[in-house]
Amino acid sequence: MESIEVAFATPEHQTIVRLTLEPGIDARRAVMLADLPSRHPAWRGFDFTQAPLGIFGERLPSPEEYQPVAGDRIEVYRPLELDPKQARRERAANASTR
Repeated sequence: MESIEVAFATPEHQTIVRLTLEPGIDARRAVMLADLPSRHPAWRGFDFTQAPLGIFGERLPSPEEYQPVAGDRIEVYRPLELDPKQARRERAANASTR
């Protein structure tokens, strides 16, 4: 049995769920076991079954094939609210008007 964490964060709230997994459970299934929709009611419409996943900041190319190991933190990535390039442009524009 593997002890892992599943993490999901919004600007307002962060959740880390600790799970003990039976052998053979993949990363996607571990996220489903964490039951994030009930922990983030505002995100109930978000499709956690298709969300990109990663381990400690490294995106998993095939979450359905990855077998978590003890100590892993599976991160559920949500869509960006603002494009990072656009945010930099806006900051640069604001800085130049000061």
